[in-house]
Amino acid sequence: MTQRSISANFVTAFATGWPENQPDVLILSLTTQNGVQDFALTKEQALLVAKTMKRTATQLVAPKRQA
Repeated sequence: MTQRSISANFVTAFATGWPENQPDVLILSLTTQNGVQDFALTKEQALLVAKTMKRTATQLVAPKRQA
């Protein structure tokens, strides 16, 4: 896996008319300590991202409890 020097504070994804009057794209906004990066995704790209996230999420283990 690639080492990242910056980690995200939070990630939000939302369907929008961005650019204006263009509801055929999904904007993925990634907020980090260095600001916001917006990525425009086609329907196919958005579905691939969602599929990958769902597959990865099913592999996550439960968080460890603090003693």
